[in-house]
Amino acid sequence: MASPLRRQLLLVLPPLLFLGLFYFYPLLRIFIVSFLPSDLWAPLEPKRLLTSGYYLGRLWFTFWQAAVSTLLTLAIALPGACLFARYDFRGRAALQTLATIPFVLPTVVVASAFQALLGPHGLLNTVPMAIWGLSTPPIRLHQSVGMILAAHVFYNYAVVLRIVGGFWSQLAPEMNEAARMLGASGWQAFRRVSLPLLRPAILAAALLVFIFCFSSFGVILILGGPRLATIEVEIYRQAVHLFNLPLAAALSLVQIFFTFGLMWAYTALQRRSSLALMPAAAAIGRQAVQTGGERLFLCIGLLPAVLFLTAPLAALLIQSFTTDSGLGLAFYRAIFENRSQSVFFVPPFQAMGYSVGFALTALLLAVVLGLPAALFLAGPPSRLAALLDPIFMLPLSTSAVTLGFGFIIALDRPPLNLRNSLLLVPVAHCLVAFPFVLRSLLPALRSIPDSLREAASLLGASPWRVWRCVDLPIIGRALLVGVVFAFTISMGEFGATALVARPQTPTMPLAIFRFLGQPGALNYGQAMAMSSLLMLVTAAGFVLLEKIRPETSGGF
Repeated sequence: MASPLRRQLLLVLPPLLFLGLFYFYPLLRIFIVSFLPSDLWAPLEPKRLLTSGYYLGRLWFTFWQAAVSTLLTLAIALPGACLFARYDFRGRAALQTLATIPFVLPTVVVASAFQALLGPHGLLNTVPMAIWGLSTPPIRLHQSVGMILAAHVFYNYAVVLRIVGGFWSQLAPEMNEAARMLGASGWQAFRRVSLPLLRPAILAAALLVFIFCFSSFGVILILGGPRLATIEVEIYRQAVHLFNLPLAAALSLVQIFFTFGLMWAYTALQRRSSLALMPAAAAIGRQAVQTGGERLFLCIGLLPAVLFLTAPLAALLIQSFTTDSGLGLAFYRAIFENRSQSVFFVPPFQAMGYSVGFALTALLLAVVLGLPAALFLAGPPSRLAALLDPIFMLPLSTSAVTLGFGFIIALDRPPLNLRNSLLLVPVAHCLVAFPFVLRSLLPALRSIPDSLREAASLLGASPWRVWRCVDLPIIGRALLVGVVFAFTISMGEFGATALVARPQTPTMPLAIFRFLGQPGALNYGQAMAMSSLLMLVTAAGFVLLEKIRPETSGGF
C-alpha cells in the first residue's frame, strides 16, 4: 500500500504535468520567440516596442482607457455598494443577482448588447429615426472610446458592488454611532472612520477592475474597430492577420509582465480587505427601509444603475426578435437552417454544437485536474502545498489571448503537435476554468472534520469508501458549483478561442463575432439571436450558482 506522502504526490502530479505542458511551456516559448527568433540572441522586437510611436500609442491607450474605465466604475458603483451594505429592502437579493449577471456574460455578448442599444442599428438610433424620419443615426458612438468605456463600466459594476459592499456590510455600525455621539457630523464620521477602513477594499476593487479593462479583448475588438487597439487586440492582429510572431511574442511579454504585477498587488490588497472587523455586522448592520424618504433615497441611488445594467440586455433581446416585417422568430429559425449561400461555411447551429461539446470536455478536464489538486491542498500542511497553491492560480493572471498565442507557437511540433487537434480548444478553456473548480472545492474539503474520516476508518471502511461515503456527499454542492463554473466559462470564452479554434469548428462566440463583421440584416439578426441564447445560458448558470453555492459573508 502506498504511503500517505506518496498518495499525496500522486494526487498533485496530474495537475502539475498539465500546467507544465500547457501553461509554463507555452509561456517559455513566447519568451524564446521574442528574444531568440532565429535561435540567436536578437531582442529586436522588444526594442521596437520602445522606439515605435505606433506601439507606444497602443500601450498608452491600453493604460488610459483602463484607468478611465476604473474611475467611472467606482463613481457609478460605490453609491450602490453603500446602499446594499446599509439597507435591507424587498428584492435586495434579486437586484444583487441582476447587477452581477453582466460580469458573468461573455465579452462578445456584452459587445453585442451595446451594439443592439447604441450601434448604428441599435434601438436608441432606429427608434428616433423611425419616429422623426431621420436619415442618419442621432447617436454616433460606433467604434468610439465612449462605447468602450460604457461597456467596461457595465461589465465591471458588480466587481465594486460585491467587493466593497461585502466589506462595508461587515463594518461595525457602533463605530460610526460613537463618532456621532462625540459630535462628528455624518460626513465627518464617514470620512474619518468608515473611509479609512474601506480604503483597502476600494483599492482592491479598483485594481481588479483595472486588470479586467487592461486585458479587455472582445469588447475592444468589436466595439473599438481597427482604430482603437489595446495590447490584447494588437497581439491578435500581429499573430492572426500579419503573422508577425516575434512582435506578437514581445507584446505578450509586456502583457504578462504587467498582469502578473497587477495581480500580485491585487492579492496583497485582498488579504488586507478580507480582514473583517465584525463578520456578524453583515446580519445586524443593515437597517430596514420604512419611511417614504428612505424609499425615495433608494430609488434615486439604485434606479439609474438598474436601468443602465438592464437596458443593453433588453435591447439585445428585442433586436433578436425585430425583423423588417415586425416581431418574429426569423433570426432564430435562420440559426438552425443550413444556408448554402451563407457567409458561414459552417452553419450556426453546428457552432452551437461545437460550443457544447468543447464545454463538456473542458469541464471534465477541469474537474479531473481540479479535484486531486484540491485534495492535495486540503491535506496536511506542507511547504509544497504552500508553494503550489499560488502556482495553481497563475492562469487567472494571464490573459486568454496570451495563452492562445502561446499555444500557437508551442504546440505546433512533435511530440506536442496539437495545432490541428480538436482538443486544443477545450484544453485552453480548461486552463481558465481549472482555478475556479479548485477554489470551489477547497473550502468544502477543508471544512470536513478529520474525526468523520477517522470514525469511518475505525468501522472498517477502506480509503475509497471513506471518500465515497464521507467526503463526496459533503463536497457535492461545491463540486456542482465548479462544474457549472467550468461549463459557463467554456461556453463564453473568446480570447484564446479566437486564436486556436479551427475555421471549420467555430464556437458560438466566434460565430457571433463573424456575424457582426458581415453586412446585412440577416447576419446582424443572427448575431443578436445567438448572443441572446448565449446570454440566457450563462445567466441561468449564474443564477443556479447563486442558489447552490455555500453562503458567504460577501466578497467577490
